[in-house]
Amino acid sequence: MWVRAILVVAGALAALVVARDAPNFLVVEAMVAVVLIAAVVGLLALLNRRR
Repeated sequence: MWVRAILVVAGALAALVVARDAPNFLVVEAMVAVVLIAAVVGLLALLNRRR
């Protein structure tokens, strides 16, 4: 469920940079998704460090 939400957000952010019908759109979308996942994991790690 949360993976689909991240991919939807990644698709929207990637569409700001690359057209949806471009041949490399899926690659850009995947790169944005990886960055979003890394940001969420980093944020969770920082929040746990405070406790």
